[in-house]
Amino acid sequence: MKKTLLAAALLAGFAGAASAQSSVTLYGVLDGGLRYSSVVSPVSGVTATSFGGAYGVQSGNRFGMKGVESLGNGNNAVFQIENGFTLGNGASSDSGRIFNRASWVGLQNNAWGDVRLGRMTNLTSDWLVGGVDPFAAGFGQLNMGHAFTSGNTVRMDNVLMYRTPVMNGFQAGLGYSFATGLTSNGGTTAGSFASSENTRAITAGLKYANGPLGAAATYEKVYAADGTSYAGQSVNNWNLGGTYDAKVIKLGVGYGQTRDGYWTGSSGGGTGAVLRANPSNSGTDGLIFAAGKGYNSYIVAATIPVNATSRVLLSVTKLTPTASIADAKSQMSYNLGYTYDFTKRTNLYAYAGQTQNYATVDTAKATIVGVGIRHQF
Repeated sequence: MKKTLLAAALLAGFAGAASAQSSVTLYGVLDGGLRYSSVVSPVSGVTATSFGGAYGVQSGNRFGMKGVESLGNGNNAVFQIENGFTLGNGASSDSGRIFNRASWVGLQNNAWGDVRLGRMTNLTSDWLVGGVDPFAAGFGQLNMGHAFTSGNTVRMDNVLMYRTPVMNGFQAGLGYSFATGLTSNGGTTAGSFASSENTRAITAGLKYANGPLGAAATYEKVYAADGTSYAGQSVNNWNLGGTYDAKVIKLGVGYGQTRDGYWTGSSGGGTGAVLRANPSNSGTDGLIFAAGKGYNSYIVAATIPVNATSRVLLSVTKLTPTASIADAKSQMSYNLGYTYDFTKRTNLYAYAGQTQNYATVDTAKATIVGVGIRHQF
């Protein structure tokens, strides 16, 4: 009798688990290789070269978990937590956070979309860079975030995000960060319940994908904390991009404007772009409030399939400071990459890029060449 009851209880448990359609997935990326890089700046007298191991170049090294649980009536609970680390020594890429890359929980329904709360990337990083740039968010100075710096893998804390379902190829998203956690001259999270004492942000986007056509438009606005000397100021940016896949070549173009400040973004495994407010300020913070200053961003890109397992990646990006930034020059980047898929999960890559007027410094030049291997699980 006891065995019968135990068997019945186990069967009921399995049936309940199946009906709930719960799943948790452990995933990750291991990416490592060799890289040569140099930065030469005759104006400032700086010359720096390096050769050695390079980690997280195509994709940042990470492990994470994501899951979904059916709540009935088409509703699901969803979550994601993701940690970044350095492959070369096993150290966390962010000593202050356990899950520095992503940490959110939400609700999802195929009819009305999904809502999420936590730490996540902004929509320019997700939808514009991910859709237009053949280098996506990887390869350091080669990716379009080097010029579209609001898309240089910007992660924000305390975000409430809503995304619509995909309807006839269209999807819209809107997010608000109550306290971004971004380092800036306009304050970070103040630890206060008063929202105005924190750096806050809006991120919004619209994307389209149908057949060979793809397009995205994004907008961000970040407000300085009231407790700083930049109270009342905000950094604003908008971006447009599109792609056309003709099978033998996939073309991409993009344009953006940033005003009243600068994003510096993430270095992404290589030297990263920093727009200078003046010759003596390299702007090392994550976000800089600077009224009346800004820049325009451009990209022309192509992905050329060689065969079913390999591709050539090409792009030219440009970052043009506004006339109000003294002594800053237009930054131009010329980028070439190649990927070869051993399997769906493991690929080899090679890349080379050169940036002229690097970091908008006149005659400064940054060169990067490397190879690597990436495994996804």
